[in-house]
Amino acid sequence: MKIGIDRIGAYVPSEVLRAEVLAEARDIPLGKLKDGLGVHAMAVVPPWEDTVSLAANAGLRALGDDVAAEEIGLCIVGTESGVDHSKPTAIFVHELLGLPSNCRTYEVKHACFGGTAALLTAMDWIASGSARGRKALVIASDIAKYPPGSAGEPTQGAGAVALVVSENPALVEMDRSTTGVFAGQVHDFWRPLDQTQAIVDGKYSVDCYLEALEHAFADYARQQESEDNGEPLSDRFARLIFHAPFPRMASKAHTRMVVDDWQSNSARSAQLPEDLTELVEKDAGERVDPTLWATRLIGNTYTASMYFGLAAILEREAAELEGKTLGFFSYGSGCCSEFFAGQIVEGASRVAEKIGLGELLERRKEVSMAEYERHHAKSDLRATENPEKPGSHFAGPIYFAGTIDEKRTYASHGRGASVAR
Repeated sequence: MKIGIDRIGAYVPSEVLRAEVLAEARDIPLGKLKDGLGVHAMAVVPPWEDTVSLAANAGLRALGDDVAAEEIGLCIVGTESGVDHSKPTAIFVHELLGLPSNCRTYEVKHACFGGTAALLTAMDWIASGSARGRKALVIASDIAKYPPGSAGEPTQGAGAVALVVSENPALVEMDRSTTGVFAGQVHDFWRPLDQTQAIVDGKYSVDCYLEALEHAFADYARQQESEDNGEPLSDRFARLIFHAPFPRMASKAHTRMVVDDWQSNSARSAQLPEDLTELVEKDAGERVDPTLWATRLIGNTYTASMYFGLAAILEREAAELEGKTLGFFSYGSGCCSEFFAGQIVEGASRVAEKIGLGELLERRKEVSMAEYERHHAKSDLRATENPEKPGSHFAGPIYFAGTIDEKRTYASHGRGASVAR
């Protein structure tokens, strides 16, 4: 059975802060942001957008005119920015998208791994026969937020990516036969229940990420030993898509994986090229950098990060990559990680050209430092009966419309879409 990603929809908030503006305001060398972190801009969440609206708008774009709501039998939202400790983000999305009542609906949380956990679960649901011909809607939606002036501030961001998962997919057929997994309890990144912003041990988190990658890829490689032809396993992938809390992290990950891959084979390690570092950097430019053009302009999106990389290459390179294999590495702090693969389907470019991520990024409103700080001061859990209405630059259509009796409500271009029951 061929199972994978049939449609993809990406959505970002309607406002953006350029790296130049942040660097000047915080007296940070611009090169530290653009070259050191790879950050060129970050999405800013205005008062009328939240994790639910981001997810719902991404879902609308994924379904488009090609997938009817009645075809969806499973809806899972992966997020670590939920709007309620009990009620799942997915049930808000279920109503806003008009999904059928016999659609299993829930939320998944494991830091940035949540979107991948949702995708893998959806594929198993289809493979088990429980889908009965229906499709799954998987959405990764998050808001990365850190204190003003903190080391994490330049790596903020927000956005959502929605995946329609089905049999005989039109975009990416996933390889379900082999995945490499690594999990282990660490305190690199967490958010206590009484806090709206995460606690991060930045350097330790990078170390945990790289260790998880090493073990997950080794687990994947062990399952591929029968196919070892003496060439580096990592060379089998036309593009490598890494979870990217900041774009330079993907480059670090690529270097670690490729060097480990060379050194893990005694025959190869005895013939390591003298210019291996130079070769790895050149290789990253060819196989990793093309996945990061959108991330550089959005920032960290937690569960959606890796899937923005997928949307980015599908939008710009699907025709060139049809029939070729992609490698994916998903990392969630805490931690759980997985390395897996998928193949871009022949004819995928006809579907990928509808993604429209580049257009979304171009139409955003650039905000001043004052506007950014005003929005930042408000939690994404804004409990107000009179919230700000979307500006003319809002891409929408679904937005957060405030609370009524402590119940969150949403609307769509003036049409009531209240989920306060």
